Amino acid sequence: MSILEVMRGGEHGMMPEHYKRLSVVEMEQRVRDIKQRFGSRLLIPGHHYQKDEVIQFADITGDSLQLAQRITDAEFIVFCGVHFMAETADMLSSSSQVVVLPDMRAGCSMADMANMQQTEVAWERLQAVYGDTIIPLTYVNSSAEIKAFVGRHGGATVTSSNAKEVLAWAFKQKERILFLPDQHLGRNTAYDLGIPLHDMALWDPELRELVTDREDVQAIQVILWKGHCSVHEKFTEDNIRSVRERDSEIHIIVHPECSREVVALSDYAGSTKYIIDTINAAEPGTKWAIGTEMNLVNRIIHTHPDQQIESLNPNMCPCLTMNRIDLPHLLWSLEQIDQGKPVGIITVPESIKVDAVKALDRMLQI
Repeated sequence: MSILEVMRGGEHGMMPEHYKRLSVVEMEQRVRDIKQRFGSRLLIPGHHYQKDEVIQFADITGDSLQLAQRITDAEFIVFCGVHFMAETADMLSSSSQVVVLPDMRAGCSMADMANMQQTEVAWERLQAVYGDTIIPLTYVNSSAEIKAFVGRHGGATVTSSNAKEVLAWAFKQKERILFLPDQHLGRNTAYDLGIPLHDMALWDPELRELVTDREDVQAIQVILWKGHCSVHEKFTEDNIRSVRERDSEIHIIVHPECSREVVALSDYAGSTKYIIDTINAAEPGTKWAIGTEMNLVNRIIHTHPDQQIESLNPNMCPCLTMNRIDLPHLLWSLEQIDQGKPVGIITVPESIKVDAVKALDRMLQI
């Protein structure tokens, strides 16, 4: 049985079709009524990439770890994000709290690119080559099982905000780093720390082998898992060249989940919070092309009418898995709680939680 099956805790079924036929006005009113009735017993965290129809009801907004760390003592936590975020919320909340994901299909393609079987195989083969010289790190955009693996082997989680500090810490622990599951964040961060690109290699979980041009594999310092964000990988060098040719005054700011080539050509690169803070601090009249998820870009455009803001990729679509949670699913989830029959409960098994929290705690201590 997979961890997702364990977390479901039984058959919850799907949202009834009639929710899709309700008017927006009626759904919004029913959500407001439940929120008012439950008061502090209910908390709705909303990730920055959520749709406006959902984010309008969020009690707190932020990136995945920010939200998990800001969990209150609410009885019910209806997490509007994706499954790995709800897992982290469950691990950082008390046993008396109930964490719910409004749509169990709301996943993350990046997190799904590294599973436990693949990771165990990679670890065994890399240990055979490098011995006890590797420390694993994982982006918080990973499953609880991967976080637990990292925690068991002395490693830590990282966010796009603190990746540089955590990698610097990791190099003091071991000679090499295995970075899961996003190759781009790992590569961009290691490069910023002065690690040459030729001293990085890619672990291909499908081929079960290390991909590198170096003949001397012992010179490898960073082993990057072959994973990526399906949204951020769609920003290209051609996008940047097109923007600059059209208007040389536009500032280009991107997320470090973008490729090394895109980050290198951009003016600024940083976490979601960094992007938001940079735009907030920018002078009126400045021009920006932003390389991150479209729901957030549109929200930034709306809240900064005094600046010229656009997506770096004009053909970009919102994150499909993040957008699984919509107003009908939010309402259905809340009404199931109101009826005493919550669905989509996320419960990380204690055996996984113990080691996963170790990885989270090490990051927070750093």
